[in-house]
Amino acid sequence: MDRKSLLILAGAFGVLLAWMPLTNKFFPPIALPPPPPQSTNAVVGATNSTFNSTQPIVQGSASVGNPSLRTESSGIQGKEVTVTLENEDGQYVFSSAGGGLKHVHLKNYPETIEKKSDKKGKLANLNAKAPLAALSLLGPDTLVGDGVYSLKQVDSTILRAEKNLPNGLRVIKEYQLSTNYLIKFNLKFENPTAQPITVPAREIVIGTATPIGVQDEAMFLGMNWFNGSDAEHLTESWFANRTLGCFPGQTRTVYSGGNSNVAWAAVHNQFFTMIAVPQTPAAQVVGRQIPITAPTKEEIGTKSGALLAPLGYQTSLAYNEVTVPPNQLFVTSMDVFAGPKEYNTLARLGRNLDLVMGFDGFIGFFAKSLLLSLNGLNSMGMGYGMAIIVITIIIKLVFWPLSASSTRSMKRMQKLQPQMKAIQDKYKAEPAKMQSKLGEFMKENKINPVAGCLPMIIQIPVFFGFYRMLQAAIELRGASFLWAIDLSSPDTVATIAGFPINIFPLLMGATMIWQAQITPTSPAVDATQQKIMKYMPLMMMVFLYNFSAGLTIYWTVQNLLSIAQMKLTRDKPETTTLQPAIRPVKRA
Repeated sequence: MDRKSLLILAGAFGVLLAWMPLTNKFFPPIALPPPPPQSTNAVVGATNSTFNSTQPIVQGSASVGNPSLRTESSGIQGKEVTVTLENEDGQYVFSSAGGGLKHVHLKNYPETIEKKSDKKGKLANLNAKAPLAALSLLGPDTLVGDGVYSLKQVDSTILRAEKNLPNGLRVIKEYQLSTNYLIKFNLKFENPTAQPITVPAREIVIGTATPIGVQDEAMFLGMNWFNGSDAEHLTESWFANRTLGCFPGQTRTVYSGGNSNVAWAAVHNQFFTMIAVPQTPAAQVVGRQIPITAPTKEEIGTKSGALLAPLGYQTSLAYNEVTVPPNQLFVTSMDVFAGPKEYNTLARLGRNLDLVMGFDGFIGFFAKSLLLSLNGLNSMGMGYGMAIIVITIIIKLVFWPLSASSTRSMKRMQKLQPQMKAIQDKYKAEPAKMQSKLGEFMKENKINPVAGCLPMIIQIPVFFGFYRMLQAAIELRGASFLWAIDLSSPDTVATIAGFPINIFPLLMGATMIWQAQITPTSPAVDATQQKIMKYMPLMMMVFLYNFSAGLTIYWTVQNLLSIAQMKLTRDKPETTTLQPAIRPVKRA
């Protein structure tokens, strides 16, 4: 590669690296408004406790045990009682079975994205079909008891669940709805007796990752946790434990991690999440792959791709055994986020909650940069579909000098192919010398043998950045463009004999074939490689046929811009004097 190409390459990478800081500067997350004044009945921390608030809070110190766990909802007799609280974000259904949060219905998000219709569909439901309410307890019988709580609504935003254990301990769960999809949660163990009572090692269930609809991809379900510096992501592939990612292996059913450093933990599907952020780090995080209720025939309907044997991923925070002295209480406080994986919302909440979107690592850098850029353009009144096109044009302009240099190099290579063939024939008995002569010849004529691959290689991180962003960013869910009603899903316009007709992947494939036909062929490419390149567009079209419309729009526009640039560069006259392959010998 010549010096000019290296400088262009370095400059292009510099622009990409500066992209996110610039978008953060021009489109920073908007600061959250101050929280509303707390109700006098709200329980926010130990000092507001309704039970003997002058008594100290007891802190646990022993290591986490391995109790014989039983859920609070198992073996419950009688009718379940539910109470629903509501605010501008959603409807929160609490259950007497375990005193937990059974469901969260998000008001601003439908369960599925359908074509425009007067009929209002179901709301997205977090913890749907899970066997256990979120914020239930797991532990031995001495802690769980019969699992039945009495529910009391204190006011429009506060609910209290209570139960008495046979040993005299009183368990109180207090919930207060807040803004930005947050719930303030306090778990109290109250000892009104004259004797100390031991609270055994236990787990607080965050919730269960379950599909929102019957067509949700199981691959997007999983759990996350953050240790203060790094985030851990676990999905179906970790539990499947396949050899080389393909061959069946010894499956896993339980995950545990952490060493008194669990800053937060979460469960998630593709676009929604439940995150528990304890006031002080939990001892461990525990994840389990569990069966969930299968969809009914009515729910499946005529839709394809339904989960036949659905699995969920239940995650909980594990805590140490602790002894509560007489007339004192022990409180575990946490904030619970139950809402969309919307980057701006999560970023404003801080504590690295945005890592639940998977925007970490090298590819995550590009995913976050692209999402910030799209959100910035959208905030200026531009639709997300048009914003993708604008971002694609900007990226193409950044790489324009490198792509133009690549095309010129390939054009020279094709023109000089007969002379390069002459060198190969002349030195075919001396391979080392042949390579040396070919190298000298290409250097003299400013030919870069890898020039054709460089633009593609450099844009791979951008492509995968788009892919990862579209996997998690709810901003594009339900965003329409032309005939596509949802940029986060395929742009299916019809179904014939069960086969979806997706327009954008077909356009992408057509532009790739067109681009391949006008791209100069390198003489170093043999016949087999040429056949592979010929059919590569069809292979890519098959691979990406059911990908999101946003991704295929990006790829289609990128192809069209590459075609336009190639035509402009090829039509431009060659100004460099080409050197002959074999110079005549000078005679004295």
